[in-house]
Amino acid sequence: MTETLIVGQRVQLKHVAVREYVRDLVEGAEPGTPAPSERELVQRFGVARMTVRQAMDTLVAEGLLERVPGRGTFVAEPRSEVGRLTGYTEDMTRRGLLAESQTIVARREKAGPGVARALNLTEGDPVIHWKRLRRADGVPMCIEDAYLSEVLIPGFLQSGMPTSLYDALERRGLRPTWAEDSLQADVASSEEAEQLEIAIGAPVLRIARRSRSRDKIVEVSRSVFRGDRFTAWVQFSDDR
Repeated sequence: MTETLIVGQRVQLKHVAVREYVRDLVEGAEPGTPAPSERELVQRFGVARMTVRQAMDTLVAEGLLERVPGRGTFVAEPRSEVGRLTGYTEDMTRRGLLAESQTIVARREKAGPGVARALNLTEGDPVIHWKRLRRADGVPMCIEDAYLSEVLIPGFLQSGMPTSLYDALERRGLRPTWAEDSLQADVASSEEAEQLEIAIGAPVLRIARRSRSRDKIVEVSRSVFRGDRFTAWVQFSDDR
């Protein structure tokens, strides 16, 4: 059940109240300034540690805070990279979380019409189907279902499944340099709920990605993220 607080005369989600309190406290502070500890915030607001972690995760994802393993959470240096393309492992590392993966499917298949069209292949061409349960600090975070053109990455299945797909592609000179994502709010199916350890019908964020390395489409994927643990962070620039 989602926790709420009474703020003034209105009801506010507890993680939002914690998040905005911390934001007001550290905004404008010098990079490296310590943020309140999770223990302090738990005591101040009388909430569960998970609620505090959700609030802090959001501020880390926004780039306002950064976690330093073994030391704590601090005001981050301003981010200068706009629209940098990252994979799951790098994204979780940036949030101060340990990324882990469990392979559900890893096999060679024939491209169906939708996958063939997305990868600029002919229907029936060989593709690598790689589906994983992705964790962060041991907690299920998302289910990632990816398809890759086998023509571009021969021997991929035989070389052992990597921790980071983008690092593996980079070693082959195929790290994605461009991608388009579509985001959709939805609810978890029974299978997704079981894998993500959430309730059936709980909110999830679906992200479909098509990525390219120069002129080659290298990956299409569909990911389902837990709505209570993941915040999508996007930067924009209007430099003209």
